[in-house]
Order: sequence, then structure tokens, then C-alpha cells
Amino acid sequence: MIKKLLGIAPKLESDGSYSPSKLALKLGTVAKSDFEEIKYKKYQGKKKKILVIFTEQKNMKMQNGNLFSTGNHPIEALLPMLHLKNAGFDFEIVTPTGKPVVFEMWAFPNEDKHVKAIYNELKSSFEKPKNLADFADTAINNTASYAALFIPGGHGAMLGIPEDKNVGKMVNWAHENDWFTITLCHGSGAFLPSLKKNKKFIYAGYNMCVFPDSVDKMTPKVGYLPGQMPWALSEKMESFGVKLANKKGDDTVCLDRKLISGASPLASNNLGKLAAETLLKELN
Repeated sequence: MIKKLLGIAPKLESDGSYSPSKLALKLGTVAKSDFEEIKYKKYQGKKKKILVIFTEQKNMKMQNGNLFSTGNHPIEALLPMLHLKNAGFDFEIVTPTGKPVVFEMWAFPNEDKHVKAIYNELKSSFEKPKNLADFADTAINNTASYAALFIPGGHGAMLGIPEDKNVGKMVNWAHENDWFTITLCHGSGAFLPSLKKNKKFIYAGYNMCVFPDSVDKMTPKVGYLPGQMPWALSEKMESFGVKLANKKGDDTVCLDRKLISGASPLASNNLGKLAAETLLKELN
């Protein structure tokens, strides 16, 4: 009751999950993003497609048993896509089994015309994405038109995706076939199924931005999360030899070889610019 009065109690949803508290929403979300509308010299080559792996799961079970209402963070997904679209790239949208994409709609920037525009443009693909399992079995043999793999962040990227063998197959495929791989925040959880028995982690020794565990541990205090995380992402990345490029959940971005990464939702615009500029430079 005291937490409710102070505005730090997570909000109970109709399905029994919890979304962030009033205070957490005030501190951690925005009505309008910091997207910069840049006129890029559009890419004209053959590698125009970006494969985007979204989560189809919503509820994350925390250590205390509470369910966090999550999904992909809309700004983390759509700002990089806006930059890549403006640079001349197209998207192939997939989820592990072809179920609809799940977004953290409580974080949607409702006063942002650019984000709303690309969301509405791609809405049918979000509602009926392609099945990653089918893609990994068939389309993988016809991928000459693909430039990059993008895994958006949001806590939902840690649901199902880190255990999905087809996600691992695509991460390895992208790495072995010289695609760029783009991710931010919790999206790097998608790299875990790429691990092969008795093999070195493909990103061991790389500099990578990952959302800090230290921030995730603090957010239950203001009701952003309804409990402590089920497992620690940045700690796990470090245990496999990744060099963390950020200490805070800030706007840090990093390019290391073919890996482009960002630290948090605050890095979404910077990540989009870095990805667009890098792909245009390397592919033209």
C-alpha cells in the first residue's frame, strides 16, 4: 500500500503480470524519442535485407515468482530500423515460431511521429512475422541479399531466444558469412545459443555493449521490475570472454569488427546511426 501511494508499486495487469510503476515510467520512458532524421546516400547494392529476430514472448518470471510484462523495447527496435530504412535497407521480420512480435507497449513513445510511422508501416509484419525455424531450414541457403542480423533489446529478448537452436544457427551463420550483427541492451542474450560444445565463444575477446546487471538489480526499488532478474546477462557475457564496453545503462555504442552494439534504450539513436553509416561505408 505504501509503495502504491508513493507511485513505486509495479502495475498489476489483467493476465497477472506486472508492468512498471508510475514513477518508473516517468523516469524510464519518453513520449518522444531522440531520433535524428538524417538524409543518407541510400544503398543501391544487392545486400539490401536485414534479418530482424524479435521475441514472441511477453512474461518474464522473476526470482520472486512475479511475472514482468515485457517484450521488445519499441525504441530499441524502431529507432535503429528507422536509420537503416533511411539508408536504403529492407527488413525480414521473424520470431522463433512465427507468432506475433511482442513489444513493451508501455514504453511506446506515443508523441513520436517517426516511430509511429515505421511501426504502422511494418505492423502487418509484426502481426504475421515469418517463422525463424522455416527460415533457418530453407531461406538460409539463399541469403546473398542479406547484409546484417539485428536483434533488438528489451528484457523480452531474454525469453526463449537464448535457448533457441535456430537463433544460434543464424548468429553463427551471420558470423561465418561476413554479415554485420547489430544488437543493444538485453539483445545480446541471443548470442548464447551460438555456443558450441568445446568451441570458443564467437565473440570472446570482442568489445560489446550490454545492459549492466547492476542497473537491473537497482530497478526493482522504483518498481520498474517486479523482482530481481532470473539471471544476469552481462555477467554471463563476461564469463564467455566478452569485454564490456560500458559500465552504465547509457548511450554508449561500440563497433568491433562486424559487431555493432549499444548499451541501453538511450543508445538506440546512436546505434542506428552507427549501423547505417557502417553498412553504407562497408557495402558500397
